[in-house]
Amino acid sequence: MTLRKHFIMEPFPLSYAPRQIHDIHHTEPGTMTMQKTPLLMSRILGRGAKLDPNEEVVTLLETGTHRQTLKTTWERATQVACALDEYGIKVGDRVASFMWNNYRHLELYQAIPSMGAVLHTLNIRLGPVDLEYIINHAEDRVIFIDEDLLPLLEPLIDKIPSVELLVVCRHGQNIETSFANTIDYEDLIRDQQKKYSWPEIDEHSPMGLCYTSGTTGKPKGVMYTHRSTYLHTITQAMTDSMSLSALDAVCGIVPMFHAMGWGLPFTASMLGCKQVMPHRFMDPAKLVALMVEEEVTISAGVPTIWQGVRAVLEANPKKYDITKLSRLTCGGSAPPVSMMRWYWDTHGIEMVQGWGMTETNPLGTLSRKVAKRSHLQLTEDQQFENIAKQGLLMPGLEIEIFDESWQPQPHDGESVGELLIRGPWICSEYFNDPQPDKFHDGWLVTGDVAKIDPEEYLIIADRSKDLIKSGGEWISSVDLENHIVALEGVTQAAVVAQPHPKWDERPVALVILVAGSNVTKEFILEHCASLFAKWQLPDDVIFVKEIPLTSTGKIDKKTIRAELASEHYKLPDLRAR
Repeated sequence: MTLRKHFIMEPFPLSYAPRQIHDIHHTEPGTMTMQKTPLLMSRILGRGAKLDPNEEVVTLLETGTHRQTLKTTWERATQVACALDEYGIKVGDRVASFMWNNYRHLELYQAIPSMGAVLHTLNIRLGPVDLEYIINHAEDRVIFIDEDLLPLLEPLIDKIPSVELLVVCRHGQNIETSFANTIDYEDLIRDQQKKYSWPEIDEHSPMGLCYTSGTTGKPKGVMYTHRSTYLHTITQAMTDSMSLSALDAVCGIVPMFHAMGWGLPFTASMLGCKQVMPHRFMDPAKLVALMVEEEVTISAGVPTIWQGVRAVLEANPKKYDITKLSRLTCGGSAPPVSMMRWYWDTHGIEMVQGWGMTETNPLGTLSRKVAKRSHLQLTEDQQFENIAKQGLLMPGLEIEIFDESWQPQPHDGESVGELLIRGPWICSEYFNDPQPDKFHDGWLVTGDVAKIDPEEYLIIADRSKDLIKSGGEWISSVDLENHIVALEGVTQAAVVAQPHPKWDERPVALVILVAGSNVTKEFILEHCASLFAKWQLPDDVIFVKEIPLTSTGKIDKKTIRAELASEHYKLPDLRAR
């Protein structure tokens, strides 16, 4: 069995042994040569702790605010590596995390890649069926889990044979598990050394694994390598990128289980930023209070988060001093221009829109208020016309739009095509899961339909597949349809996205019943709940006599959405559900 690399072409075996790389390439006398130093995460993740050891990592917990220094965080990460090494974790082994954003999760971000193992971040929002598949497909040997998430994993205890050890991160809740082999996180690292000899391995070795459910069928694994993440980390810190520096206090609200927290934990660790983490406390008022108290300068989250924060600030205009906050990074879905203007006009806070995917590690493009020197002369209205687009390419990447014959389309802002991307941190294949239709001649096929304007701004026009993006997470309409149609008494089902003021989009199911069937809306939702997480369930089930089809017999979802719009359909209020 081989572990495929996902940002280069050659495979290497799971038993891959770290090789020493200290040699200097010798050429003709008098010729300048460079050391062959591999790009390894262990070279940069401890940098911030060395340069600014007394800066803080702050986590909001049930018991109050937890604080520890960058030096302590790196030392504890080293203890984690020692403990896992002692347990028998080797280079290439997958070690999973099922955790919130907190200081222990950050320690895993630093320890596991640096020791040559692979950090597999499990999405806590997935249902049990997907979780079971992902854990078994990745062959995770160890899972680190926050104790309040134990009930979500409990149904899988006897279904994940590769998992040998469960490391429980206690927060004083005393929640138990029936898993046979468990240990407390603090017991695991207690008495371990605070020094570790980080291995000199090939820079193309894997260091992170994320699964995406952004397409139909089973979730697909994307393996990040040391080289790809090293380059992404440095690029993310660039002035014309997210402009992160050691002077920043970073509050990563985007989950660390979602595309590696958009890379922020790595970049902040490299630079020596103060890191502020909300754990499971996502209430907008608590987030605002945390950012004010810790003097956060930059934060990252999906549009629904910033809509909630805006509501808190509008309701309490004099309560919170957010003058330290200079920019908000927004991804997952496009933020409303009105919201971006409100933050700028009211508080002088720049909202930086980003586009990317799990497969792009994740940043592909960024849209800044003023992105070019020539834009200094633009009016604010013109600047916000640009910031509403998905942005300009990160250095080192290439994008192109193609027609059905794979011919590139003009960058005129009008021509539409399938969006493809390539570069040193872009996925080139899925982990042990051939998907040839997702790759073309060295390009990643993103699944988005887009335009590129004459200034090279990316503009997402539509999705090539009818996925539903709710709160920054993908929901597969086809998977829902297949599950509903499997129900006795149902002949056909179509699931389409409908606009939602908070979650961006929500799924609605149109269902044709067998004549005389007594299947109800409640019965269908209960049936879906057996396979899907609550947030993936349709907001509504509409019983119809026919569903529009295309000329080739496929469900015509474009027509369905248009008909719902013409009928002024409104989603039901589910606050009481």
